[in-house]
Amino acid sequence: MRIDNGGIRTPPRRTWTLLLASLGAFLASLDVVVVATALPVLRADLGADLADLEWTLNAYNLAFACLILTGAALGDRFGRRRTYVTGVGVFVAASGAAALSSSAGELIAARVFQGAGAALVLPLTLTLISDIFPAAKRAAAIGIWGGVSGLGVAIGPVLGGAITEGISWQWIFWINVPVGVVVMVLSAALLRESHGPRPQLDIRGMLSAASGLFLLTWAAVRAPEIGWGSAEVVTALVAGSVVMVGFVQWEQRATFPMLPLGYLRRRGFAGGNGVIFFQFLSLVGALFMIAQLFQTGLGYSPLDAGLRILVWTAMPMVGAPIAGLLSGRFGTRPLMLLGLVLQSAGLAWVALVAEVGMGYPTLVPPLVVAGVGISMIFGTSATTAVAAVPLEDSGVAAGTNSALREVGAVFGVAIVGAVFAANGSYASASSFLDGFVPAVWTAAGLAALGIVVAFVVPGRSVDAAEAAAAPGDDAVGARV
Repeated sequence: MRIDNGGIRTPPRRTWTLLLASLGAFLASLDVVVVATALPVLRADLGADLADLEWTLNAYNLAFACLILTGAALGDRFGRRRTYVTGVGVFVAASGAAALSSSAGELIAARVFQGAGAALVLPLTLTLISDIFPAAKRAAAIGIWGGVSGLGVAIGPVLGGAITEGISWQWIFWINVPVGVVVMVLSAALLRESHGPRPQLDIRGMLSAASGLFLLTWAAVRAPEIGWGSAEVVTALVAGSVVMVGFVQWEQRATFPMLPLGYLRRRGFAGGNGVIFFQFLSLVGALFMIAQLFQTGLGYSPLDAGLRILVWTAMPMVGAPIAGLLSGRFGTRPLMLLGLVLQSAGLAWVALVAEVGMGYPTLVPPLVVAGVGISMIFGTSATTAVAAVPLEDSGVAAGTNSALREVGAVFGVAIVGAVFAANGSYASASSFLDGFVPAVWTAAGLAALGIVVAFVVPGRSVDAAEAAAAPGDDAVGARV
């Protein structure tokens, strides 16, 4: 605490930055999953069909995933504080529109704008923290950020179920409004403004990145419903891949690229971003199945299921800050390796013990193991990616990390859902488990693949040398 010239006690700006950025990350992460437990009520109140319910979830994730890199670029150009406040404002307005929706179509449209607001908010939360905290304290700060962000995912199903059962589904969205307004006002007053190093926006790069990510995530969203071999999905995958290749080619010759491709040759940047991609492939795919296991396989209500799953999803709230502190002493690579091993082992354990008639206590130990593993990766992967680039380009690193996290989440649901559909169904608890077991084994395998990527992450001395290199040394115009 300090006392200013007017005699008013005010917290240090770093504390405010960490608090406000973490609240923004919490809101953006919360709304990824908070709607899940309200879907049966939405179906009844709005006359929604299955496709409407799917798009209530997917509209947010789709806009979120494909616009994150754009959000980071806008922050670098027009000011990170200004863009952050604007993003929270868009999110708040869209939340109000969602609460006032009288049809499924209106709700889906509002969710698109919510996702767009979240895409401005989430990458800038990391950038704001990285900008104001010195290197020695940055890992611990990002660890706290990871814990709060993980808390949003953890309590989303519980909070959604409690509000839906206790008040009404509209308050799932109304609750964002007062919190978001407070974050906007305090952020505008207390956060430090900063900009990235590029004097011009890479418009072509922004458009190609957004459209390429949109096509790829569209394919992943539609595949569970119409099949990976359908013409629509194949066309979207091919077109998205072509557009992303074009994006890479353009970034190699752009004067002010939004993503200097030479950063991909830096082990910290490539490894940290690769780890979060595989972790979220595994995590969100497993969450998609395990949340259903508690209701379809074990017969719990949505609220009861959300409460019981907290032994898994709440671990990052406690573990991520601790991992942030430990990474300052031991480096991030050991924590990411151990985290992925525990996440993979915990999910494999769930697959091994899953059977008809099992009790909840059977699942607690493996879920705790997997949750501890998850908590070691949330913050450390972001810290590693940000530390590998010069401080002025932390927005690029944060945006890339957030984008791969959300794209991994979308593809994780699609891949694990496809394995479930190929082996089981919802006809009975037994047939559900027939699909559940291979689906969770798949999620465990995806986490195990991330272990290979984690070995790319350098030790602390190499990481520091990478970050100290000027962008022109190897980042701009490098061939990948």
